[in-house]
Amino acid sequence: MTSPPERQRLDKWLWAARFYKTRALAADEVGLGRVLLAGKPTKPAHEVKPGDMLTLRQSGGVRREVQVLALAARRGPAAEAQQLYEETPESRAAREAAAAARRLAPEPALAIQKGRPTKRDRRALQQAQRPSWGKRWSAEMAREQ
Repeated sequence: MTSPPERQRLDKWLWAARFYKTRALAADEVGLGRVLLAGKPTKPAHEVKPGDMLTLRQSGGVRREVQVLALAARRGPAAEAQQLYEETPESRAAREAAAAARRLAPEPALAIQKGRPTKRDRRALQQAQRPSWGKRWSAEMAREQ
């Protein structure tokens, strides 16, 4: 069994801590500036050590502030991954408030009263949009008179 290193690449740590599903995805997020180390953007190859503060944005706009507690020699189960970091109380409260707001938000699909128009409805809409020729003069009308 290998011992955990003293320092570790940021993208590898984010992957091992299970913030992102793949290491490539973690590297992309760091490169896009969605992961801050001590409040500043950094590169995926930057090394982290225990005690560093990370601010990261995950899917859905959720911001998390975590302190690195340990480094991992490998990506393990979720229970092991949670031992690698500690989330700040403010971050945890904001994340739980956002989750509660998502639960209470109305389902967008319920706002739709009617679905797609039927063939009959479409024909009625097209008929209403056509210009009305009415009693307009045409060559056919001139022959009739």
